[in-house]
Amino acid sequence: MLTGHAEAISYGAATIINAIATGKGAAVGVDLWTKAAVTLTDEIGYIDVIIHSDSSENPTLAQKTILHLLKYYGLENDFGAKVETRSNIPVARGLKSSSVATNAIALATTTALKRSLDDIELVKLGVDAALDAKVTITGAFDDACASYFGGVVITDNTQRRIIKRFKPTEKLVVLFYVPSKKTYTINSDVKRIKAVADAVRIAYNEALKGNYWSALTLNGLIYSAVFGYDPLPALDALAAGAVASGLSGTGPAVSAIVPEEKVNFVKAAWDKWEVDILESQINLQKAKVIN
Repeated sequence: MLTGHAEAISYGAATIINAIATGKGAAVGVDLWTKAAVTLTDEIGYIDVIIHSDSSENPTLAQKTILHLLKYYGLENDFGAKVETRSNIPVARGLKSSSVATNAIALATTTALKRSLDDIELVKLGVDAALDAKVTITGAFDDACASYFGGVVITDNTQRRIIKRFKPTEKLVVLFYVPSKKTYTINSDVKRIKAVADAVRIAYNEALKGNYWSALTLNGLIYSAVFGYDPLPALDALAAGAVASGLSGTGPAVSAIVPEEKVNFVKAAWDKWEVDILESQINLQKAKVIN
């Protein structure tokens, strides 16, 4: 009788630099979360997926993540699995739901198999699964690292290397302006995005110097122009006291990094649009097993 079962949690992230233009990116961890419970079964190769927070979503990413891990350990002909995920991150809005889910599922699967894996190797396997599932263009290594490790992470996605990490110490709240419309990264017009690569490099270099909040705003303005999003929500957040605000991922969500005393001003500025507003904190915790 199989007894392999484990649960894990990974945390959310917000874009600082979107890596599609240059292959290099940056993101910051936030305390939104996804939990994954994985149970091994003897239905070899069959992965049963239940996505509790959004049952309409495609299960392919979860299936590919588990299959990649089984293959990594040479166990693809030994097991199937059942995976259940729960999350407070809206899907397909630019809030890294894919990277976060992949991390939680990969960590839970490794633990259920009673194996251990170096953190960065685990993240890379998840990136492979996300590319295989076609939910990402660059593999989103920056998002995956910020989700898994927390803090500000600056990466080279093409080489899958962490270039620099920062741990913000200021008391800041991360607000998300979340429209109801979904957009999927894989549908982005890459040729058009690459046209702004030089401008994005300027923002990336600012992030490397430690000016990551300015970089977030600059990146958001550049990509809003590329994708045809209205920059006003970000500009209104800045006018209301946010230290940074900009498009997250390929949108449509906008993040705002806000001092605690300015949170209500930014929320009031966003209230005129009929959107959900999510409130989170910067996360410095690593993804972990929870049972």
